[in-house]
Amino acid sequence: MNHPPAAAEIGVIGGSGLYALLDDAHEVEVSTPYGAPSDRITVAEVGGRSVAFLPRHGRDHRFPPHQIPYRANLWALRSLGVRQVVAPCAVGGLRPELGPGTFVVPDQLIDRTSGRAQTYFDSGAVHVSFADPYCPDGRAAVLAAAAPVHAVDGGTMVVVEGPRFSTRAESRWFSSIGGTIVNMTGHPEAVLARELALCYTAIALVTDLDAGVEGDHGVTQDEVFKVFADNTARLRDVLLDAVTGLPAERSCPCGRALEGIKLPFDLP
Repeated sequence: MNHPPAAAEIGVIGGSGLYALLDDAHEVEVSTPYGAPSDRITVAEVGGRSVAFLPRHGRDHRFPPHQIPYRANLWALRSLGVRQVVAPCAVGGLRPELGPGTFVVPDQLIDRTSGRAQTYFDSGAVHVSFADPYCPDGRAAVLAAAAPVHAVDGGTMVVVEGPRFSTRAESRWFSSIGGTIVNMTGHPEAVLARELALCYTAIALVTDLDAGVEGDHGVTQDEVFKVFADNTARLRDVLLDAVTGLPAERSCPCGRALEGIKLPFDLP
């Protein structure tokens, strides 16, 4: 059943298993200048906060990483009133100590994607600061929520085009240039959030050691999906606690990212 668009202050981009058990949830459909988002958005109250949940790949997992409508997804969330985004994701570990089931809250990003629409600024000379891709206040809230599972504080997420996994040589190279974890969806999500002056925080669940880290055994899709499914309940608990721990009033730099910049469009 569809409802008119409802206001939401926080957005979560992740799988439907993270919110399927929420009470009093309802779905909304949102149109954007960039087409439809990945799926209908579920709005629910979590700890007194109104939260919009969007399945990144669609609830039937129909969008591969390079085909996700990233621009529509972030625009749709902002149009509902979202100003803070938490983004759970599956990653490969680039260090031997980061085995399956480890949580990482990254503080840096390296983009190795190609061919994706990665900006809203298709005209005009508009440049936003992206030195620190993730919201400091959002990271603090996620780390506090993840304390029981001992999340790793900081690290660099290398984002690859996919949908294939890395070669062993690529994996070793990513590690040598400072990569901590590797993923296929963290970019352009993070930069699009910045271009809309949204707070964006990633919480990464390690599902495997990447090919160049663990010796003879390569990464398989079945293993990745199994580890993620086995840890959905843990991730869900961390995520819902993090949502309630986000500041009610933003004082971080994210909301001021567009100050002094003349935009080629009106923000939703």
